[in-house]
Amino acid sequence: MSCRRFFSIPVLSVILVMGLVYYITLFVFIDDWVGLRSSAGKLNALVFTLLASLCLFSLSICVLLDPGRVPSSYAPDVESSSWSGSNNVSSSVFDDLLGIEARKCDKCFAYKPLRTHHCRVCRRCVLKMDHHCVWINNCVGYANYKAFFLLVFYASVACIYSTVLLVCCVFKNGESYAGNVPLKTFMVACGVFMIGLSITLGTLLGWHIYLIAHNMTTIEHYDSKRALWLARKSGQSYRHQFDRGVYKNITSVLGSNIIKWLCPTFTRNTEDGINFSASRDS
Repeated sequence: MSCRRFFSIPVLSVILVMGLVYYITLFVFIDDWVGLRSSAGKLNALVFTLLASLCLFSLSICVLLDPGRVPSSYAPDVESSSWSGSNNVSSSVFDDLLGIEARKCDKCFAYKPLRTHHCRVCRRCVLKMDHHCVWINNCVGYANYKAFFLLVFYASVACIYSTVLLVCCVFKNGESYAGNVPLKTFMVACGVFMIGLSITLGTLLGWHIYLIAHNMTTIEHYDSKRALWLARKSGQSYRHQFDRGVYKNITSVLGSNIIKWLCPTFTRNTEDGINFSASRDS
């Protein structure tokens, strides 16, 4: 873990936006709608504070947690299924396109396991790398992908919740804004900002729900598009080699315990970040 990752403009910007949204939601939207001292106001403030806390906690894990480092002692076993493709990796157009994934990295000069990629920013290989995210100043990989997904999830829910509170506030006090141009301008600006943020985060959330449901990373999705084109061109059917069904795909990321799915802390599962079960194994 490295606290120095927090000291970057994108990460500090995210924290600043979180603080801004939290402040205007509690002390403008809720206070003007039902009042913070009322029972409804206290309940809404409590719920939104919980969402904001979960967002901040998930962000901290994303920033601090190592996304997955290849063990220095790692070497592929040519007799194992993860290397030869006899069990875990089925023979497909995807394999023909990418070759054997457990190969030497031409930058680290070391073997890298399946689904591992080299990050040019971090200057090392990352297990099950999804992408490098400037907003967390870290890679999104095997160890922190769940925290990243829940960060997007809680942020999306919080923004939509805040937007609903804004709408309720405007419907109740809309007439009082007519003669107050600065306040009316402020509320319109807040509305545009919150709706834009909700759409952006909601789209990102939908994208990662799709990836999790198909057990893909962002990198693998773009690689599979070409593999799908080659398969159709040759008259073959294509299925992502790690797609084992929606439920198993979800549990491989969020964990086997449904109660802990919404807990940002990483949940250990049967996959260790080096060996992965393929669709033919399920």
